[in-house]
Amino acid sequence: MVRSAVMVLRSLVLLGIGVVPAWTLTAQDFIPPETSGQAAEGSKIQIGVYGFSTRVGWDFGDDAGGIVSLALDLGNLGSSQVRLRPSVEIGFTEEIDTYVVSAEVLYRFTVDSERAVPYIGLGVGLAGRDDCEVVSSCPEAWLQFALGFELLFRDNMNWLFEYHAEDALNRHRLFFGLTTRRGG
Repeated sequence: MVRSAVMVLRSLVLLGIGVVPAWTLTAQDFIPPETSGQAAEGSKIQIGVYGFSTRVGWDFGDDAGGIVSLALDLGNLGSSQVRLRPSVEIGFTEEIDTYVVSAEVLYRFTVDSERAVPYIGLGVGLAGRDDCEVVSSCPEAWLQFALGFELLFRDNMNWLFEYHAEDALNRHRLFFGLTTRRGG
């Protein structure tokens, strides 16, 4: 019995020796790479996932209803102020749900380190709806226009306010949400 008590005590001491140093360890801080717009080795196009945004909004068209949306910041196109942004929108109405997958090119009037970042954009989207099999013009391609701005919320996060004109200015949507901000 004494021998088993000594083994238990020895095991606890060895465990304590192994655990005590772990208490003093801390997690490494993640500092995102700065994206000042300087492309590597002569290339001015940078592709990668640099951020994302989540948005909620309202569609003011005939099928008026709420919208949820997710967008990605996929890179710079020649400048740190010209961005590629694909997005997905799902609209909810009483009668029918709509779906839009789009790709936009945004021009940001200021750099990311400013407190407010206004932008404008153009793009194309593919729109569908729940009853697409019975509607002759479904799915259809939509020309899109975006006008918005971001306001600083935290170091790497902004509030987002955006007006979206879709279907060649025939549909109007307002969005509000949060977006991540690049380092730098």
